[in-house]
Amino acid sequence: MLFKDVIGLPHIKNHLTTTADRMRIPHAQLFTGSPGSGTLPMAIAYAQYILCKNSNGENGQESACNLKFNNLSHPDLHFAFPVATNDKVKSYPVSSLFLEEWRKFVKENPYGSLYDWLQLLGIENKQGQMSVTEAQEILKSLSLKSYEGGFKIMIIWMAEKLNTAAANKLLKLIEEPPNNTVFILIAEDEEQIIQTIRSRCQSLYFPPLSEANISQALIERENCDKAIAIKIAHQSGGNYTRALHILQKNVGDEQFEDWFISWVRSAFKAKGNKSTVLELISWSEEIAALGRETQKSFLLYCIDFFRQALLQNYQANDLVYLEPSVEKFKLKNFAPYVHGGNIMEITEALETAIYHIERNGNSKIVLTDLSIRLTRFLHKKSA
Repeated sequence: MLFKDVIGLPHIKNHLTTTADRMRIPHAQLFTGSPGSGTLPMAIAYAQYILCKNSNGENGQESACNLKFNNLSHPDLHFAFPVATNDKVKSYPVSSLFLEEWRKFVKENPYGSLYDWLQLLGIENKQGQMSVTEAQEILKSLSLKSYEGGFKIMIIWMAEKLNTAAANKLLKLIEEPPNNTVFILIAEDEEQIIQTIRSRCQSLYFPPLSEANISQALIERENCDKAIAIKIAHQSGGNYTRALHILQKNVGDEQFEDWFISWVRSAFKAKGNKSTVLELISWSEEIAALGRETQKSFLLYCIDFFRQALLQNYQANDLVYLEPSVEKFKLKNFAPYVHGGNIMEITEALETAIYHIERNGNSKIVLTDLSIRLTRFLHKKSA
């Protein structure tokens, strides 16, 4: 992965290459960024720059080392990522058992989300995590000497999915790693990583990608028409993965929109209408029948939708990128019902629902409770 393959973020590229050129490489770094911001491709490009002893800000040399990165087969590059059991791995799932699928995922979709990854594995009905068994594998792989006599690099993708036992087991290693060992932790929400690990990492924050960078990438990589690319870049909200989903008319995103609009319409009508309450219960049962990762992804989509409505309501039009495709549903008509008097309660209710679903709460009960509360929030008057 070359730095030129990473979209935008020139200031981060310059920082990473400068530290490598000066051999001032922190032993533990935490890359934090929203989905689709490029944390994973940047980490791989940085690892290649270090392991292949590249210089002058780019991985331009056609050395044997650089060629090994074409299929992520460098022996001193290690990965850990969330997994779960599937038809191939029946018990004790660890990253090393899914390397073939991982290499395919990174090659085809380096900006992909956790949900995309679990879909590839066919386990979107389960919650991916990294267990204490994964931590033991990491300890084992990093206890060996470097194959090529230089650095060893461990990239932990979605580090917030390390469970407490795994995180505690890795704590000592991250604090005092063997010589020439570099940890790169990647996270979307650093607050979910235990404080003792965060405090031992040098943090680097990735902003959402600019509309100009996304539109240019769509034109160059996807042969997208310029006018369409500009429109999609605006709708993507700085998320290149979302931009690709919009371009490819991803069915999952359209389904999320349909579910959301059906939900808020029923919730709005439900006040004093018993038959509509039954519609909300049916809706909750439909969503509860899905996998937990799908449920969580959908609820995160709902949070984003409500925030966009709030921005529309307060006429922050430059920040509004959402354009619903459902007929007879206009964001500007929905926006007045989302305001300063209820947005905090709506967001908190959605985040609480995600919390309980992550911890294997009964999805039907969680979603039904959320739906009934939403009927009250939508009718609340602006302060």
